Parts: sequence; structure tokens; C-alpha cells
Amino acid sequence: MGAQHDLDHERELWDAFAVSAGETVAEGQPVFRWTQYGDHGPGPELLGSPRRVLEMGCGTGRALAHLARRGVRATGVDLSPVMTENTARRWGPSGVRFVCADILGFLEAEETSYDAIYSIFGAAWFTDPARLFPLVFARLEPGGVFVFSQPPAIPGAYGPQGMYKGGFAGRAMFTYRYSYTPRKWRNLLRAAGLAAPDVQVLAAPAAGHIGTLIGRATRPR
Repeated sequence: MGAQHDLDHERELWDAFAVSAGETVAEGQPVFRWTQYGDHGPGPELLGSPRRVLEMGCGTGRALAHLARRGVRATGVDLSPVMTENTARRWGPSGVRFVCADILGFLEAEETSYDAIYSIFGAAWFTDPARLFPLVFARLEPGGVFVFSQPPAIPGAYGPQGMYKGGFAGRAMFTYRYSYTPRKWRNLLRAAGLAAPDVQVLAAPAAGHIGTLIGRATRPR
């Protein structure tokens, strides 16, 4: 009962975000970037040369549309029914499969294996990695790649961090995001069975601005 209530609360929060992002979905173009800065940092080459990919917390769907146009079989999962409907309408004709689901439940039930699973400021930021990473491992093909990006932790603020939506007025809609040092992220990836974990903070294009944490690991062959 409590867990379902929490899931309903999360869905409501991300539906509100989806409404605010509606124009971005409708007018956006396919683009793949790991960072919050345009034309900065690596591109989809971090995924290798996958035939089948899964994006966790796919949001506007633009990264998936970019991959689909390159011939990749692309699946995106998002918790928000509003976002899933908007992105399916916008990018479904590109051949992308969109699924509205909780990422943990999806990975537990999913039977398809993927050459690459990734998250761009998405579910890897908002889901307990101790629960998520083993499920990612299970759904990767041997040799498959897991990549995620998100803001780095604020120094001294580690673990689950509460975050209110839309400032500090109105209904108390909140979620949790997970922040750790690169070393801790590498240990979490190893604990899930993933190999060669590489987690770094890419500096922003302007000095003193917020960088981007990018993590990458593989499932052993």
C-alpha cells in the first residue's frame, strides 16, 4: 500500500513535469547529448555500436529518436503517462518503442536483452542504485554497456537527496535523487557485477559552472 502510494506520488510529479515540457517535446529535434550544455562532451559513441538500446527515464525522447534514425532498435521507459503519450505521438513514427512504467518493475518483468542501457539525467539519478544496477546487469547482453549522466554530488551531500518540485510553494510534491562520489558510484557498479567502471566528472564549458557526472561500465562476456 505504501509503496504503491509512493509510486502514484512519483507519477503525479513527473506528469506535472511532462506538462511543462510539452512544447519541448512537440517542437524538439532529435539530439543526443550527455550533458546539460549544447555541443559539449561526448556523444552516443559511449554506447558503442548497439543494435538494441533502452533509455531509462526517456523524457522528451529526442535521444532515442536520434538513435532510431541511425537504425538502432530503441526502447524508452518513462513513469509519466503524459510524457509517454506525448513522446509516442512525436517520435513513435521514427520506430521508437515507448513504455509507461516504473523502471524497477519494467526491468524485473522485461525479457528482452539490450546491447546498451543508458540514462541521461533520468532514472539512474532518481532510483536507488543498489536496486537498479543489478537489474540493469540482468538485462544487458554479455559485453553490453551501461552509461548514465547526471549532475555531480554537492560536496558533503551524499546518498538520497530530497527534492521539491517547482520551488517551495504549493502542494508538497517531492522525489529523491541519488548522489555519490565517483568512487562510490564505481563501487556500486562493481557490486552489481558490472566491469571496468569508469565514473568521472566532466567539467562545464565555463569555469566554475556545474559539471556533469558520467558513469560507464560493461557486463562481462
